[in-house]
Amino acid sequence: MKHLSLIVHTSVQQDLSDQLRSLEQVPGFTFSRVEGHGVQVENDPFLSERDKVVGYTPRVRVDILLEDNNVNIVLETLRTSIPGIEGQGIYWVTAVEKNGRL
Repeated sequence: MKHLSLIVHTSVQQDLSDQLRSLEQVPGFTFSRVEGHGVQVENDPFLSERDKVVGYTPRVRVDILLEDNNVNIVLETLRTSIPGIEGQGIYWVTAVEKNGRL
């Protein structure tokens, strides 16, 4: 089992949500609002003037538990099917030692 975390610009949230819901490899996912801070803020075309003053980029984090063999399928599908996602986010994959329901 793997934990796929994505952080993308909020402008692609709806398309990302629609695509994730359509993938049989994705049993569910969680969105969390996050703020991106760093030197890239000045060059982000999606920022309003207010955001530039405040100094952060509005982002959304997506957390997904996937079977090991589904991670690359999901990543490639997202890269090729969501307009504007290329270059608008980062991801990482970590091993899940144990999971379940409380």
